[in-house]
Amino acid sequence: MTSHEQPVPAADDSLLDNVGPALSRLRRRVGSGRGDLTRNIVLNVVGDAAGRITVGGVAEEMGVAQPVASRAIATCIAEGLLRRVASQQDGRSSLLELTGAGESARRTYAAEQRRAFEEITAHWDSEDRLQFARYLTRYGQDASAWTARGKSEG
Repeated sequence: MTSHEQPVPAADDSLLDNVGPALSRLRRRVGSGRGDLTRNIVLNVVGDAAGRITVGGVAEEMGVAQPVASRAIATCIAEGLLRRVASQQDGRSSLLELTGAGESARRTYAAEQRRAFEEITAHWDSEDRLQFARYLTRYGQDASAWTARGKSEG
């Protein structure tokens, strides 16, 4: 705990203990099946990297072993969603980029996730729904920054 943080009351501490399992449930709930979720994660990792990521980088971002990422990437390549391109900095290395079909699949999945979000939160007050969307987006951005800091420090 840093000097500017206040102690967490026990009830709040219990609530915070449930964040991890809740995030895990969120990740598992939206999507037609396991393959869809894995494909979406791969497409988002590659899309967010804007053509500057290798198979090893995808594995690292996904938090999986390289062979697991390689299989998922091979499936995406076979489906025409990704392509390998030669690195301009290192000719021995190949980078991954989305194809037009990959961009389309990424947008389609995002639209499905939005529909699911709207259905799940349909009974919420409109401002609560928007505030949660803001916090969820902010959490994702801060998680990316936190990961990047860890890589530069380690």
